[in-house]
Amino acid sequence: MHYLDDSLLPENQEKLVIQVAPYGPEFLPGDSDDIPVTMDEQIQKAVDCYNAGAQELHVHVREEDGRGSKRLEMFNEMLARLREAVPEMILQVGGSISFAPPKDGEAAKWLPHDTRHMLATLDPAPDQVTIAINTNQMNLVELMTDDDIAGTSFQDPAIYKAYRDMTVEAGPDFYLEHLRRLTDAGIQPHFMLGNLAQLETVERLIRRGHYTGPLVLNYVAIGGGAAGVHPADLIEFIRRTPDGAVLTIESIMRHVIPMCTIAIALGQHVRVGIEDNLWGRKGERRTSVEQIEQMVRIAGELGREVATCKDAREIYKLDETYADTDTALAKLGYAPNRKPGQLGFLHHA
Repeated sequence: MHYLDDSLLPENQEKLVIQVAPYGPEFLPGDSDDIPVTMDEQIQKAVDCYNAGAQELHVHVREEDGRGSKRLEMFNEMLARLREAVPEMILQVGGSISFAPPKDGEAAKWLPHDTRHMLATLDPAPDQVTIAINTNQMNLVELMTDDDIAGTSFQDPAIYKAYRDMTVEAGPDFYLEHLRRLTDAGIQPHFMLGNLAQLETVERLIRRGHYTGPLVLNYVAIGGGAAGVHPADLIEFIRRTPDGAVLTIESIMRHVIPMCTIAIALGQHVRVGIEDNLWGRKGERRTSVEQIEQMVRIAGELGREVATCKDAREIYKLDETYADTDTALAKLGYAPNRKPGQLGFLHHA
């Protein structure tokens, strides 16, 4: 992304889109007072987050016993109720479905390809499904401190190990088919990228015609196989992201607040919620709603306007599709593909 002399002035920045992930599938109900368990509680949490100022809801579902659900019928029920309760919000289903282990001490793992592909058949359809690119380690606890996990199930060595050793299986055999199914279903893929290599793979997918829609992505700064929290890495990722993309910054535990503050100042967007962070100041718990409210306050102090849900839909280009590769490259701000015999560096006219 190119920063002109006036790009840091808030009146020249897009309105801020706040994603919220309030369902925290990796945590157990006893880990926080802010974990909704019943379907009614989960729907009310969405309403509360909307009222606090969030425009996009990252959806996971819990079973009655409080564990993350892997049943599509539960997602269908929740999406139908969310469409009634928060009709303006953008509904984004987590592409992992639920990586929470079914029993204490079992391995935390992402589900097989066929199960994840079924997210394209959800009814009602979500606006987005998140998609991982390239098989990668997903060690959730690498950046967590003893203070971060205090009072949670992560203090159990078996559970800690389950999340430490987790990997995301997302090779070409998965993402090529998944992108096709999501596109055919009219669901926008929301790319969850943890490093520049993954961003480069997405660019190649666009250049080779495997995906030709708007580019909406998260920079996942959680460590353990994804990006860390070094500001230089964040800046380089932003610099390498094309101008026509939409970029949201997410991090983990108390890193969320400083990373999101940087994102707001740089004209990017943010994600908060107890899936990522349980804390405010050291030792003080903060709910998903309180985290949203803090982002709204920070944006206000910086003079950046917060989006409405209608604004967010326009920023995400949810109603746009691109006819072909050349159009997609031009819309996103990438240089065109090289034509036979064409020499030198390429740029759009």
